[in-house]
Formats: sequence, structure tokens, C-alpha cells
Amino acid sequence: MLNLPNILTLSRIFVIPVVIAMFYWDSPTTRWVMLGLFTAAGITDFFDGYLARRSNQVSAFGRFLDPIADKLLVAALLLMLVGFDRMSTWSYLPAVIILMRELLVSGLREFLAQTQVSIPVSTLAKWKTTLQMFTLGFLIVGSDAPTWIPAQIIGEVGLWLAALLTLITGYDYLKAGIVHMLEADSVANSDKTGSAE
Repeated sequence: MLNLPNILTLSRIFVIPVVIAMFYWDSPTTRWVMLGLFTAAGITDFFDGYLARRSNQVSAFGRFLDPIADKLLVAALLLMLVGFDRMSTWSYLPAVIILMRELLVSGLREFLAQTQVSIPVSTLAKWKTTLQMFTLGFLIVGSDAPTWIPAQIIGEVGLWLAALLTLITGYDYLKAGIVHMLEADSVANSDKTGSAE
């Protein structure tokens, strides 16, 4: 079960406690180290799927773990950035939108899994994740970026754009999920009618 793609995916989860700990020892050095770890985690996000497909090692464990690793990393960073006052209050709203969407989609996927239905990740959702990762990188460094890079502004504007994509993709998943729910209800009701006859 633990092939190379799955190990790469797990590494994204294992890096989360290290990144969280670095918030408590904030300095320019730790911010750049944190960015390096976060970037490495983002690279594994690309390579785990690529290697799994190339080496024909796609597994149920990997399909389950990959989106969860992304969500845990993004959620942990958003909560820590807000908790340590590393972004302005006007950016709390997109952070909340992103977190709520992730909870909604996770719950939806769990429900649909019980009905043997899976919703594949859309291309737009992949772009959403990429934009989130890109944005969080700027927010991690924040005021310790070189003066010619407005990292805080780039990060916060990017967070709003990511939230917009989050709303669009969340709506798409919810719409597809409702269709499957209605179909399941229709089948269940027809089964009850048939058994009553």
C-alpha cells in the first residue's frame, strides 16, 4: 500500500506539525524555511499523482489521501496565519469561504461514497488548489519578502481570487452531488412502491 506516490502524499501531512511549530518561533529565517517546506509539499502534490499514473500505482489509498493532504495543509496554514495576525481582517472572509467549501466538499464526497458514487476532481478545482498554494506562499513570507515584492498584497489579493474559484467549484460539486442524491431518492422511493405492490 505504501508505494512512492503514497509516501510523497504522506510527507505533505507530516510537514504540517513542523510548519505549525515555526509560527511560534517567528523570524525571517523561519519564514523562509517554512516557505521552502511548503514549496516542497506543493511539488510532492504534483509528483505523487504523476508518478502514480506513470508507474501504474494508482491506489484507493492514494485517491483517498491526496485531496485530504491538500485540505489539511491549506486549512492549517489559514488558521495559523489568522491566529498569528499575519493577514488583514478583510482577508478573513476568503479564508472562511475556503475552509467552509473544503468541509462541504469533504462531507459531500463522504455521503456519495456510501452510494457508490465518486465525483472526479475538475480541472478548475486543480487550478483552485494551485492558486491557493501560490497565494499561501506569499502570505508565509509576508513582510519579510524583499522590498520590491509586495508579498502581503499579492497573497491577500490571491486569497480573494482563490475564494472566488472555491465558490465556483464548490457550487459545481454541490450541483453534481444533488443530482446523485435525487437519483438515489428516486430509486429508493420506487423500491418502496414496488415492495408495497
